[in-house]
Amino acid sequence: MYYVGVDGCKRECWAAVILGVEDSAEVRVFRDIFALWQACRSASLILVDIPIGLRDFGNQERLCDKEARKKLGRKRGRSVFPAPCRAALKAGTYEEASEINRQRTGRKLPKQTRAILPKIREVEELITSDREARARIRESHPEVCFWALAGSPMQSKKRILEGHEERIRVLQRFYPGCARMVEEWRRNLRRKSGVSKTDLLDAFVLAVSASRARYGFKTLPAEPEVDSRGLPMEMVYTLLPDHIER
Repeated sequence: MYYVGVDGCKRECWAAVILGVEDSAEVRVFRDIFALWQACRSASLILVDIPIGLRDFGNQERLCDKEARKKLGRKRGRSVFPAPCRAALKAGTYEEASEINRQRTGRKLPKQTRAILPKIREVEELITSDREARARIRESHPEVCFWALAGSPMQSKKRILEGHEERIRVLQRFYPGCARMVEEWRRNLRRKSGVSKTDLLDAFVLAVSASRARYGFKTLPAEPEVDSRGLPMEMVYTLLPDHIER
């Protein structure tokens, strides 16, 4: 039994933190989501930081994105980017995708979405073609997971030292050696894959959240919408037994 947290990286790869029994932990890098699924299809649960359920048209954002921003507050809420409409995934360029999104929803795509469009397309292709993957892979968001496990949003940006240390303190409640592990992983992966510390922290907190599934999942929103393909538009997270939601 093991659990996986997955974060898409800038260099067209995926970083996966895999947590097993007896607190074992490892990181692996995959060229695409299909390779990751083939390697991890026996995982109990895989949480991925990628939009899954998508709107086809209309000016209403996904409720999960809106609620996540509300929970995270003004500072961290900015990390939740608007999801594209489904038709935008077929575009050949970001500019074309942004224009399609404007025509369908009334909004252009933010520049931050440029890097993840191919990854959204990959995940959709996988989960719509493989029922097992569809049941095992669920959408989450690292900042939502940190908020849920800490009891409040992170105060600092994750790319600065204070933000890194703040997130490490949360993870250390579950994996006391996580600071050393993340640093070792970063040194081993940086030259050949470009995986950053923030990629590793994001994948790590997703994996920790997946591994706490025994405490029960909550979703944003509490009753997720379903898109035209039957995919839930949700972000899942887990609360600790002694946690009081704020």
